[in-house]
Amino acid sequence: MPATDPAVPRGSEHGPGSPRRIVLAAGLIAASLDIAFAIGFWALRDVPAQRILQSVASGVLGADAYAGGAASAALGLVLHIAIAVMMAMVYDMASLRLRILVRRPVLFGAMYGVLLFGAMNWLVVPLSAAAMAPPSGLWLWCGLAAHIVLVGIPCALGARLADAARRRRGPDLR
Repeated sequence: MPATDPAVPRGSEHGPGSPRRIVLAAGLIAASLDIAFAIGFWALRDVPAQRILQSVASGVLGADAYAGGAASAALGLVLHIAIAVMMAMVYDMASLRLRILVRRPVLFGAMYGVLLFGAMNWLVVPLSAAAMAPPSGLWLWCGLAAHIVLVGIPCALGARLADAARRRRGPDLR
């Protein structure tokens, strides 16, 4: 069987170049870049990768996440990926109404990264079961920069590629 199915037109809803797959890929890229950054940042301070992933899981499990070993770390990874994919989906959906978001993806992706950083650190995490203080010092500024470059901009660029795929499909398939 060929790598691409000739019965599925390129750029169709479920084909390899579909908008859905592009946005999913953007979310996976953002998740991978962001978690690699966090693991690398904290590895320089002798914090193991498992603990970083458990800190994500602590949003659901609370302090019990740190005693959950590899299972809670795996949960943290799944949650991190799901959140990043949803972030990419939200940007893409907003771009369907606000066309400027795909016309200027670097500018608005950077702004989206700032928004996401603020929302996660001063809204989502405080409302979760995680017992974490808001970021400060070097982690604050590096985390903000990472959300701009590694999360917001990839989400925006994914939306731009998805928009191009939608335009290639034509008006009857939008």
